[in-house]
Amino acid sequence: MSLSLIIAIIILIIAVLIYNSLITKKNQIENIFANIDIKLKKRYDLIPNFLSSIQKYMKDEKSLLEEITSLRVQAINPQLNDGQKIYLDNKLSKALKNVNTQIQSYPQLKNNESLIQLQKAFDEIERQISVSRRVYNKKVMNYNNDIERIPLNLMAKAMKYEKKELFETL
Repeated sequence: MSLSLIIAIIILIIAVLIYNSLITKKNQIENIFANIDIKLKKRYDLIPNFLSSIQKYMKDEKSLLEEITSLRVQAINPQLNDGQKIYLDNKLSKALKNVNTQIQSYPQLKNNESLIQLQKAFDEIERQISVSRRVYNKKVMNYNNDIERIPLNLMAKAMKYEKKELFETL
């Protein structure tokens, strides 16, 4: 076997390994994001009941509650790309956190049993989303690093892979 053939085979093997590595990372990220998306939809489904439980008490926070409703409507749009979903989730998470802070100043809400149950459900979903976000962000960071490193960046450019956006951690 000639030296040039051996070098060509080695280069081909390396290219296949790089290609497979990038495909695996992309698929892992898509899978994790799909799991996050399912959890986000569960949270979105809780929002109307949550808002109806608190709106009669939180009349002074009407603009915040309307913002949450608007963000939820935008977030459930099936036409959104991943970046838009991440952006809306970050905004919605901040708004919900703000509402939960405001609830503390309404004593009648602290003792509302249905609201307490909804908050427990929210807390569980938020915990699951938080764990999934951390896993997603770790995988995205590895992926983003790989598509910028030589020689993986050459294959990533050929495959038209671009950096992925991270979820904000709250």
